[in-house]
Amino acid sequence: MFELQYKAYLDLIEPYLAKAFPAQEKAWGGDVVQAARYSLLSGGKRIRPVLALATMDCLGADLVLALPCSAALEMIHTYSLVHDDLPCMDDDDLRRGRPTCHKQFGEALAVLAGDALLNRAFEVMLDDMTSGCQNKVEAARIIAQAAGSSGMIAGQTLDLQAEGRIIAPDELVRLHSLKTGQLILAPVLAACALAGVSAEVTAHFKAYAENLGLAFQIQDDILDVTATEKKLGKSTGKDQRDQKSTYVTLYGLEKAQDKLKEATLKAKAALQAATGCGYNTTFLQELADFLLQRDH
Repeated sequence: MFELQYKAYLDLIEPYLAKAFPAQEKAWGGDVVQAARYSLLSGGKRIRPVLALATMDCLGADLVLALPCSAALEMIHTYSLVHDDLPCMDDDDLRRGRPTCHKQFGEALAVLAGDALLNRAFEVMLDDMTSGCQNKVEAARIIAQAAGSSGMIAGQTLDLQAEGRIIAPDELVRLHSLKTGQLILAPVLAACALAGVSAEVTAHFKAYAENLGLAFQIQDDILDVTATEKKLGKSTGKDQRDQKSTYVTLYGLEKAQDKLKEATLKAKAALQAATGCGYNTTFLQELADFLLQRDH
């Protein structure tokens, strides 16, 4: 049932993404659009848009309302990957099992492709504002803040500054809560805003998403040392190569796995509180388990 529901969300997201970022004639700068679509439409788990749609479903709201925000989130996430893979950042040649954007199109076009994805994300959300719905404005604000200099970009900055040194556990939590956690939290909070639920209900879903984001990053740290490049679809061993502090380097593999389970249990406990408010959180509970067990 979980797999079928996940596929149903993907079946909504994939065609919407393709239409939201259409091809463009080469004579009008279409090369950058081709590069952006190469990365955007290359598959992936689509965790962020799935989270937005699943939260809407859980809250009994119309999924169509969340499609622009869902697409915007995936565009922002993809732009961050395109830029993150650049030689001046994490310097990676492989993403989702194929050459990274800059290896395929060159560094300059990859930079512009990331820029185009970020800008298009806000175009898509603004185009949806014609109804003047205040909830849509709030959802877009949540996403913008999560992606910006007090959110994901702040986390990326801290990540670069942490290379080559051992950082304290609280610094690692702060880094990951910004770099990874903000774009896991944003779809859930955006859905709560779109659905117009109370602050009390939003708080339960916020606690779920915060712990889910932590679990997601811990699993990424674990997979960097345990997964194969073929299965992961990207380079492995990068954290050691770049001398980064991770949950594995700070705590060891076994304790990192314990922390992964702990964060997942906290996420699910937060959903139990939401269930007590009358919401069916089954899919979101199962999503937490799915991410706990993922191998790529």
